[in-house]
Amino acid sequence: MTSPTVYVIAGPTAVGKTAIAIDLAKRLHTSIISADSRQCYREMSIGTAKPSIGEQQGVKHYFIDSFPVTEELDVADYEKLALGYLDEIFLIHDAAVVCGGTGLYIKALCEGLDAMPSIDEAIAEDVNNNYKAQGLGWLQHAVRQEDPGFYASGEIHNPARLLRALIFKRSSGSSILSFRTGAKKEREFHIIKVGLELPRAVLYERIDKRVDIMMQQGLLGEVKQLYPQKQLKNLQTVGYSELFDYLDGKCSLDEAVDKIKQHTRNYAKRQMTWFRKDKDMHWFSADEPDLVDKILALK
Repeated sequence: MTSPTVYVIAGPTAVGKTAIAIDLAKRLHTSIISADSRQCYREMSIGTAKPSIGEQQGVKHYFIDSFPVTEELDVADYEKLALGYLDEIFLIHDAAVVCGGTGLYIKALCEGLDAMPSIDEAIAEDVNNNYKAQGLGWLQHAVRQEDPGFYASGEIHNPARLLRALIFKRSSGSSILSFRTGAKKEREFHIIKVGLELPRAVLYERIDKRVDIMMQQGLLGEVKQLYPQKQLKNLQTVGYSELFDYLDGKCSLDEAVDKIKQHTRNYAKRQMTWFRKDKDMHWFSADEPDLVDKILALK
């Protein structure tokens, strides 16, 4: 009996992953599991560029609109959920599609996670409160002082990773790096990873256009609805935090929109850096013809 196959469609934001994943899933007569850390929250739709209602009706999607924004999920939660979704899909189909740009989620699903000791919730609360009060500069300085090895690993502009590293260090006394064995778990399915890319200038133009479309679709109204909950960790993300600053009077609306575009471009660059390190990734231009045929030809 042959193993089922998981096709992973990865790449930077706005590159066109959703459309390719849907076309691929339709050809395979199967479902899609999102690998996006924010699309799972019901209240965050416009700013996370979720697949449209029509797209979701055409192909069954998992891990979209699955949780309230008040529920914090981490990469371990995702690994468990995604493996459960695959079990469900493989009861009916011999292939599944995973689509998203959260590299750590894709890594967890494909390779598994290292076992980690538990963290101290009081320490976590203290670190998060300090970050909210003093910002990224405080967080970067604290990690540089207390876990210079992690700071040197190049994640200094990713608050979620910095927070996790600092909380872990203060809880365990050890760097989170010391628990990363790099050992991959055996999976009972075949994995084909596809990375989509575009020339940087083209991608950045698409990002800017997408942000303008989000604003036309009502992103500001969505953010206003979430404003009373702006302290939630899930809302400390691009497209939301900049508009919270506008609503707080810290900048003009035009400045906030420009910051969303800039921060999204920065995020796309980090995504590409992450995915480029994956030697198993098959790279394609997102706009090349017959792309789904070429993906299906991979072994």
